[in-house]
Amino acid sequence: MRKVDELVREVVAEAVTELKDPRIGFLTITGAKTSPDLRYAIVFYSVLGTEEEKEETAVALERATSRIQRAIATETRLRYTPKLEFRVDPAIDEGIRISQIIKEMHESELESDDGGHDDE
Repeated sequence: MRKVDELVREVVAEAVTELKDPRIGFLTITGAKTSPDLRYAIVFYSVLGTEEEKEETAVALERATSRIQRAIATETRLRYTPKLEFRVDPAIDEGIRISQIIKEMHESELESDDGGHDDE
């Protein structure tokens, strides 16, 4: 199943780059999870940008789903062409949030080190 998931991810990523929809922002297809019967696939993605840009990208992906499914049918030899569902990858946003917390902690630590010492 991992090979199928990776194949679906690769085909979707390539198909998305060929879309000419200006609503699609800086998009990365991060993964895919295909059902055991190959009839459904959840495609995870990440978008950098404002909330509005993220929402526009979601709408554009939804509208392009049938075109992307046709690309999967053409590029793969799967028994079924999976019905796609796009979801924002929560791991990306969580990683960004954790990085921000670490950065803030580090900056706070530096400020407390600088403020507590007087070299005179």
